[in-house]
Amino acid sequence: MYLKSSKNIDVNRYELEIEVPAEEFNKAVDKIYQREKGRINVPGFRKGKAPRSFIEKYYGEGIFFEDAINSIYPDILESASKEANLELVDDKMDFELINASKKDGLHFKIKVTVMPEVEIDNYKGIEVSKREVSFSDEDLENELKEVQKKNGRLVTIENRPAKLGDSVVIDFEGTIDSEKFDGGSATNFTLELGKKQFIGDFEEQIIGHNTGDEFDVNVTFPENYHAADFANKAAVFKVKLHEIKEMELPEIDDEFVKDISEFDTLDQYKEDLKQKIIKNKEQKAQDDTENEMIEKLIKLVKADIPEALIKLKIKELMRDFEYRLQAQGIKFDDYLKYTGNDVSKIEETFRPQAESHVKLALALDKIAKIENIVPTENDISEEYNKIAKHYNMDLDKVKNIIHEPDIKKDICSKKALDIVRDNSIVK
Repeated sequence: MYLKSSKNIDVNRYELEIEVPAEEFNKAVDKIYQREKGRINVPGFRKGKAPRSFIEKYYGEGIFFEDAINSIYPDILESASKEANLELVDDKMDFELINASKKDGLHFKIKVTVMPEVEIDNYKGIEVSKREVSFSDEDLENELKEVQKKNGRLVTIENRPAKLGDSVVIDFEGTIDSEKFDGGSATNFTLELGKKQFIGDFEEQIIGHNTGDEFDVNVTFPENYHAADFANKAAVFKVKLHEIKEMELPEIDDEFVKDISEFDTLDQYKEDLKQKIIKNKEQKAQDDTENEMIEKLIKLVKADIPEALIKLKIKELMRDFEYRLQAQGIKFDDYLKYTGNDVSKIEETFRPQAESHVKLALALDKIAKIENIVPTENDISEEYNKIAKHYNMDLDKVKNIIHEPDIKKDICSKKALDIVRDNSIVK
């Protein structure tokens, strides 16, 4: 309907030549005129009352063309790409306008990036290692210690110096070559000694000091420190120790169990913990096996993957990263400032993950096509309902947010992964 020609110009790159009939283009132009006429002044007419022909005569025929092209461009491109049987990557596209006029309509060329051709063989019969699940009394004791610690309380200690495992409240002010630096100072900062929150042996140098002591801590930033300006630099921190706190742990007995659980005895609680530990270990073993299978599946992918596809996934991972920071009350700009990072460095750390995600998505899409997987109406309905229930959202709202083609693609990927999993060999 719109596609005049489609030409492969490079790996995963095509040039599409597209024409839009004059009648359709003029309808788009008229819509823009109706939207914008109230903002345009034409001598001899009240604002908003000038006919389109007068506006075009006064300002030029193409006054509304750019907005009209932008308004119809997405649908026209989607239709033309379907005619060319191409799946486009949502990437920056090189647009070349050939002609636009009321008489001849719209004519343009566009260079686009397309999804790569994918080959994948031997996805059935992937061998994965069997994970043995074991349980020991030590596992139970460690879990009980964690429960005990979670229910402990910090009490202030005044009759002894700080030791490993204490939490201390300190003021500190850092300098490099006698100059203060960003992020090097804080007041009433709580630090657990032994957690290695700070560089070098900062925490060890607090051990042995008493409440009220003021002293210097000397450290050297590591050679591979993320902020290059600080790498290998010696720093001096003036520290004032305000408070020493020790974790007071409750005794683990029947009374403790009654306070923290629905059980009446320690033996009952231990048995429940044991079952939970075993269940978690079994889940981890299952996850490890699945991850091994996925890693081997990814290695089977043969494709010239466009850089644009990797960059799109990196941007998606970056958005997720920013959301996680926000959930912790940290602004992304503040994170960059405190860590000495920049956006490009963080993006590069996500590249290996992005490449794996893209390859897995391509593998599952190809397998779905090979296996002729087609989601049923029931599949689609179940998936929508599952999402609505998970996020406690109205079903219609979910459907407005997640379009059906995306749901279908997710279903196909899940079913493709099921095929790989069901046909894997555990050894």
